[in-house]
Amino acid sequence: WAFGRLIVDVMLDVRIRAAVDGDLVALVNALGQEPYFRAQLARQRDKHGELLVAWHGETPIGDVYLWLEEAEEPEVRERLPGVPLLTHLEVAREHRNRRIGTRLMLAAERRLRELGHDRVALGVDLRNERGGALYRRLGYEEWPHPPVPTTRRIYLPGGRVEQVPDLCRILVKDLRED
Repeated sequence: WAFGRLIVDVMLDVRIRAAVDGDLVALVNALGQEPYFRAQLARQRDKHGELLVAWHGETPIGDVYLWLEEAEEPEVRERLPGVPLLTHLEVAREHRNRRIGTRLMLAAERRLRELGHDRVALGVDLRNERGGALYRRLGYEEWPHPPVPTTRRIYLPGGRVEQVPDLCRILVKDLRED
């Protein structure tokens, strides 16, 4: 008991692996976002990235996408040429606060090292304090440049994609330090 609350730290039996096309139904059933997962699986087939998924049994409970091509934002392309990006880290609401996001990030970093990368970057919305705290705890540091205008994609049913302007801090991690 701590301040009248029982604190439970349950480490789920979670395995993380790259998604395959046959995972689409399970991903959509568990996490929704069918157009997003269809798009990322297609990008993965074309070798533009990798979709890593955290599984609890047969159920996907989180994911992160390794963006392996040049960044879309000119500022990032210019200042971090050839540096892969981590995007769309998510954990199902009922599985949050169990270190699954951390485990996904560490698995993504390990995979990037295997692919020969020595740095990684990500963008975090200026309002996303929780995400920023996680990334800083994992050793990500804000780059010495202003936040970057970017576009957040919202994948809608029917394959439509809505693009919403956003402003992100760019965080970078040296993968050789671990």
